[in-house]
Amino acid sequence: MNGSYRKSFGQLLVEKGVISQAQLQEALDKQIPREELFLGTLLRLGFISDERRVYPLLADHLKVEYLDLKSSPIDRDVLPRVPVMMATHYKVFPVRYDAGAGVLTVATAYPQNIFILDGLQMAHPGRIKAVLSREADILEAIREYYGVGAETIAQMKGVLPGEGTPEGNVEDIEQIDSDASIGKFINQILLEAYRTRATDIHIEPYERDLKIRCRIDGVLYDTKVPMNIWNFKEAINSRIKIMSNLNIAEKRLPQDGRFKVKVGGVSLDLRVSFLPTQYGESVVIRILSSNRLYNMDELGLNAREQELLERLIRKPHGIVFVTGPTGSGKTTTLYSCLAHVNTADKKIITIEDPVEYQLNGITQIQINPAIHLTFSQGLRSMLRHDPDIMMVGEVRDRETAEIAIQIALTGHLVFSTLHTNDAASGITRLVDMGVEPYLICSSVECFIAQRLVRLLCPLCKKAIPVTEDILRVLREDVPEARPQTLFEAQGCEACHGTGYHGREGIYEFLSLNDAIREMVLARATSAQITRKAVEQGMKTLLKHGWEKVLAGKTTPSEIMRVTKDDMNS
Repeated sequence: MNGSYRKSFGQLLVEKGVISQAQLQEALDKQIPREELFLGTLLRLGFISDERRVYPLLADHLKVEYLDLKSSPIDRDVLPRVPVMMATHYKVFPVRYDAGAGVLTVATAYPQNIFILDGLQMAHPGRIKAVLSREADILEAIREYYGVGAETIAQMKGVLPGEGTPEGNVEDIEQIDSDASIGKFINQILLEAYRTRATDIHIEPYERDLKIRCRIDGVLYDTKVPMNIWNFKEAINSRIKIMSNLNIAEKRLPQDGRFKVKVGGVSLDLRVSFLPTQYGESVVIRILSSNRLYNMDELGLNAREQELLERLIRKPHGIVFVTGPTGSGKTTTLYSCLAHVNTADKKIITIEDPVEYQLNGITQIQINPAIHLTFSQGLRSMLRHDPDIMMVGEVRDRETAEIAIQIALTGHLVFSTLHTNDAASGITRLVDMGVEPYLICSSVECFIAQRLVRLLCPLCKKAIPVTEDILRVLREDVPEARPQTLFEAQGCEACHGTGYHGREGIYEFLSLNDAIREMVLARATSAQITRKAVEQGMKTLLKHGWEKVLAGKTTPSEIMRVTKDDMNS
């Protein structure tokens, strides 16, 4: 862009009230010559907050059509007319083709760049029509329609497993080589997962297909990948095994490993699991942030529940059980509790399977059944280290449960988890293991059941009137509720079209008071114990969930999704 162009477009923005005359002059002075568009300069300096408002003005100034890729229908049949390597190199996206006139329309952020148009002529000898679109929207469309890493796959003719990352060297996956390789493709998948806030990556082989799915806020979503990725499944698996220091020749047995990468200055700890299936090995990569800080304020507890939890974790002895299915946030809750009580005068030891996060000032042990280091064996040894507080990753059997109880009875505070649907079922689970009810009554302070619910995206959530059906269900659990409006998920760019952004816990606290202990000794059922606890003021998971719905944090359908198993049990 020449100086006269910048001035004329900048003056137009001044006339439209988008920027001031002083901002225009500052942008003209601070633009990096030949390295950025004038609009990019305005954005970099923070003079324009709503970028989409300016693009129609720029298109009108350039005398070209403006196309909002986010809201425009895309004809997938036109994609082959621009190869993915060319689309990625020139940062263009094909949007439509007029067969009668032989005109291919492409979206670009540089509609007057003749080098881009000349380059596209190599793939399409007919006429090229350029329309203006945001560069970020173009890159997102390339990922969505061609597939993540499609240009890398397209460049590879035949791939052998790459060399492994030297032990102790943490690779920065944003510093991706220009050379096409399986390593680069995997880095692109990891980077896409990180940018979309995914917690898990699932690589699943089928007869003639390889699916990649990411779990975002607890729900799996398909990741768009190139159609011919199935041809590279063995190379992908071998590369991940090398990165995880696993045996690449072993394909018949499950394997578990881990490796680290760095993105955006954040160190990610990746846990890898291989599982042999009918059509090859299925891989799951769990993404854990090594820089994660745990804070009880972020758990989603109200003031009363947080005060109750703080009283529990300040007790000198006893056991606190957190219950719930896999993926319900139990480990996060326990780590937040440990971080809260982690002071210089406390000795804290944990035994886990696996150690998900490293906590400074806390001694953490990873169990290893291959050498007979189990939860029960580790617990016995931990006592010799004079701990004040201990955490057992999970109570799975009678031996571990009874050792934990004996430790609590000898003056230690113990945290642990159980896999049960609700708080009261934790009692019956221990009894089913063979633990005597009197031991439960004398050692356990509280059972805390929890689930994670997705939070509505604050930028796109939509208010809806309360229907009679919703009101009828609501009043069964919260009779006092009189809502006028609730909210539903919509989906926008910020939440990647899901309508949700982040998760928060819902909880059920069952404290063992005298009345509950009498019922435990009488071997009452979990349903009987729950009814008694509710009479005494216990808030169920469902009721806590409805409170978040009434507060506009989530939706009725989300609460039903995460609590339906409890409703049917």
